[in-house]
Amino acid sequence: MDGNGRWATNRGWPRLVGHRKGAERVKEIVRCAPDLGIKWLTIYAFSTENWKRSTEEVLGLMSIFARYIEREADRLAAESVRMRFIGDRSRLDPKLQKLMAGIEARTAVYDRLNLTVAINYGGRDEITRAARDLAKAVAAGLVDPAQITEAHLTQHLDTADLPDPDLVIRTSGETRTSNFLPWQAAYAEYEFTQTLWPDFSPEELARILGRFGVRERRFGGVVGA
Repeated sequence: MDGNGRWATNRGWPRLVGHRKGAERVKEIVRCAPDLGIKWLTIYAFSTENWKRSTEEVLGLMSIFARYIEREADRLAAESVRMRFIGDRSRLDPKLQKLMAGIEARTAVYDRLNLTVAINYGGRDEITRAARDLAKAVAAGLVDPAQITEAHLTQHLDTADLPDPDLVIRTSGETRTSNFLPWQAAYAEYEFTQTLWPDFSPEELARILGRFGVRERRFGGVVGA
């Protein structure tokens, strides 16, 4: 969801205004997703590299995350949306961690839309943590290293109980994947749009889904095989 800061800067406003506008856009996209046939939606809210930003911006973003959880909990439950988080929570404020755990528990029974929010997430960090956990299992004699498969590592990823993404969309004209789900998105389709995230509308999402729907996905195979 890239482009919040630039959206605000282009208007002569502080970057945090853009992030607040971006949070409002998240609400709209989450609301329309089920009607567009989306069952699983993952949004990249804060990367492991985003700590390099100013203290003011980081603290502001954390405050926005907390307010979103507090203010949207009732609506998400009313609309049968399950919310969960991926990423390393250990660096996050304990109060935010408590809010995250609380809404995960509250919405665990719903499945109209599965909303996953990546906070303090980085794909390389995730794979490193998974490899570390798998190494511990090997050291404990629970796993034979000669028998390790892709499935073993997948079981230790943050997304162990989530399906791999079919489509990855990046806004704002950037054409990098920026460490987002590198393992899981190995066979995902990609869309890069010039639109800054605060301007990304349900209508544009629908157009992208339309293009995705006619793509030929072979997963390394041959058509008709």
